[in-house]
Amino acid sequence: MELSHILRPEAVKVLSAVSSKKRLFQDIGDLAASACGLSTGATVDALLERESLGPTGVGHGVALPHARLSGLESVAGIFVLLEKPIDFAAVDRQPVDIAFALFAPEEAGVEHLKALALVSRTLRDSALCAKLRANKDPATLYALLTEGRSVQAA
Repeated sequence: MELSHILRPEAVKVLSAVSSKKRLFQDIGDLAASACGLSTGATVDALLERESLGPTGVGHGVALPHARLSGLESVAGIFVLLEKPIDFAAVDRQPVDIAFALFAPEEAGVEHLKALALVSRTLRDSALCAKLRANKDPATLYALLTEGRSVQAA
């Protein structure tokens, strides 16, 4: 699996006016609707429900919100770079400025886990995160995220 299989160029955006986690989820829902044809409301509700189980801020300014949605045929990703970091209740208590949201079909099993592992491994690369933070062009962000990154093992 490669990031280019789950992330479309139109699903990458730089956001300048996000002030809270809830607002971020709304913006992700809007982007999921326009880029992936998902329902904004269902997407936001699913993200909030998953987040209520525990924060998906994984540290170092990165969050990996994710949810399962009915009606989805394959795993889909949304990448957003925030111009101003927000409080996300991350594990390291650092504010978040990189969010990669993943959506999987309700019945997805290992495919969802592989995608989550791929995104997590990709965004643990501090050099890549520095490059992402230094760029504000969605096409460049997409290129940085998708250049040759794939799951090595199941």
